[in-house]
Amino acid sequence: MPILKYLMSGTALALALVEPAAAQDADGDEVIVVTGAGLDTTPAAPAYDTQVIDRDQLLSVPSGRIEDALSTVAGFQQFRRSDSRSANASAQGATLRALGGNATSRALVLLDGVPMSDPFFGYIPFSAIAPERLAQIRVTRGGGSGPFGAGALAGTIELESAGIDALDGFAGQALVNDRGETELSGSVGASLGSGFVVASGRWDRGKGFFTTPEGDRAPLSARAAFDGWSAQIRGVAPLTQDVELQVRGLAYRDERTLRFDGADSSIEGQDASLRMVGRGAWEFDAIGYVQARNFTNIVVSSTRFVPVLDQRNTPATGLGGKFEIRPPVGGAHVLRLGVDYRRAEGELFETAISAFSGAVTARRNAGGTNTDLGVFAEDDWTLGALVLTAGARLDRWTIRDGFYRENDGAGALVSTTTYADRAGWDASFRGGLLYRASEGVALRAAAYSGLRLPTLNELYRPFVVFPVVTQANAALENERLEGFELGVDVTPVPGVGLSLTAFDNRVKNAVANVTLDTNLRQRRNIDAVHARGIEASIAATLGEVSFDASAAWTDAEAQGSGFAAALDGNRPSQTPRFVGGATLAWRPAENWLLSTTLRHVGAQFEDDLETDLLPAATTLDAFAQVPLTDTIALVLRGENLTDETIVTRNQGGSIDFGVPRTVWAGVKMGF
Repeated sequence: MPILKYLMSGTALALALVEPAAAQDADGDEVIVVTGAGLDTTPAAPAYDTQVIDRDQLLSVPSGRIEDALSTVAGFQQFRRSDSRSANASAQGATLRALGGNATSRALVLLDGVPMSDPFFGYIPFSAIAPERLAQIRVTRGGGSGPFGAGALAGTIELESAGIDALDGFAGQALVNDRGETELSGSVGASLGSGFVVASGRWDRGKGFFTTPEGDRAPLSARAAFDGWSAQIRGVAPLTQDVELQVRGLAYRDERTLRFDGADSSIEGQDASLRMVGRGAWEFDAIGYVQARNFTNIVVSSTRFVPVLDQRNTPATGLGGKFEIRPPVGGAHVLRLGVDYRRAEGELFETAISAFSGAVTARRNAGGTNTDLGVFAEDDWTLGALVLTAGARLDRWTIRDGFYRENDGAGALVSTTTYADRAGWDASFRGGLLYRASEGVALRAAAYSGLRLPTLNELYRPFVVFPVVTQANAALENERLEGFELGVDVTPVPGVGLSLTAFDNRVKNAVANVTLDTNLRQRRNIDAVHARGIEASIAATLGEVSFDASAAWTDAEAQGSGFAAALDGNRPSQTPRFVGGATLAWRPAENWLLSTTLRHVGAQFEDDLETDLLPAATTLDAFAQVPLTDTIALVLRGENLTDETIVTRNQGGSIDFGVPRTVWAGVKMGF
């Protein structure tokens, strides 16, 4: 494949550049140090509500899933409460601050600076992102688009790959749970001259659990089986004393079964990226990437238990890059200038099937191309204890090449539609201040705006969660965020930090799945989704004991008129008022870890009309790592130890459950 050729050539370049650096070092020249990371955060970054998940936290997630690690940040949510073992991948959007309501991401998720959202759907392939590959995650709630790019409405989630300091040599893990499901992962890292290479892989497989309540199961009801693998390779090498080259390739495939035998879905992808980071007087960060993704899904009738829709192919391509430069304008200023580009192209191929005869009734093909070209400028100005920041962004967007074509079962053309191309300009701004009132107190305030284009999925692809049909809408307008926040960070004593933020965010022209009739919805722009709330967190380390907690209370409401008048004042679907969680950890000796996590998600509605309730759920998880030798440890993990009933879907009484009590045991090699 072209992407694999791109990856191999880039990796070869990185490795070829390592040896000259090593030779210079052998001759006594100054040692060159590479990090594999991007540029440092700017002085005003803490002006926005930010929470960091460190590597220790990532490695001790009881489920071993990246989305559950993100759930420790209150306000993070997916469209559904299921993780990537039992959810349809196309429903795994990421959002923050109760600004969800549909399956598309309203938060921008970046891996080493590269957007991870699917070019067609906008979902995040969580199963392809192994926590053990990461150094940390930085979550910024709010903040607008700014230097990050369009799509950062609800905030930004920055995933940073671990370097050779964490992944030197071999490390691996093998676990099995009480249902016989397995998790295997491993990595190999080696220093090469002044650079390094790290290769890692992971394979998760299992028969799953029944998502359908026992009393509602039919003869063809099936467990949520899953079988997924991912592999990543990274090479980092110095080009000069101040410039390093980073090459990364990611390939994955994930297969799942949902509710019924034959209701199978799959996702796959091949991503490659090149990055150059300069840390001289003129700091810069240049990224180029290409992504090939695909999705398949078979819909099975919940009454006749036969296939009624085969979404057999959804190929999509993402292409883009970013260039940021920081000119040396003086010690008091950090100026950021840059440009970024993203192109998303894809189409769907699906076949409708009669539930009675099994004959093909229709063949549909639809798709299009979205592009966004943005330029930005931002300046942080330090005045003693006060840091000011202000920035502006201008986006040139296009929605073009949209089409829909349908043939009958015999292949005869039924209808064909070509949608008019659209384009426009959108400006966004953000600014804030950070005031360090004392050594232990920091006050912050920020205001911002942002942009999100509707995805190709929202524009052109209808979908069915039987018996509910949701129609696409090629006339959707862009979403726009306007928001502000006030916060305080307090460090009363070393090792203890508290944070409190009040926010008000409003998404205009919010895309929602609007009910038109019984079992019929359509994606529409409603007036707005308005979310106001409070976020609080605490992180404390006292000797061998640490405590981390996060909570968010959000008053979110849909604002609608005309066709959406019935939604006005309703809470958006899939958005709880309160979420919170706390983790208590004890490290009695080196490489030991015992921790427990309590998490609560408030009640939320399945639909826009507030008719189908998902009750609140409180879960208890646990993790234990006990060294057996200097390099081998016993690992025990427990998910939902109280066996809480977690309702993840409720459509007119048709219910799905989340993960039941699950206990894992295995061994880990390398620390």
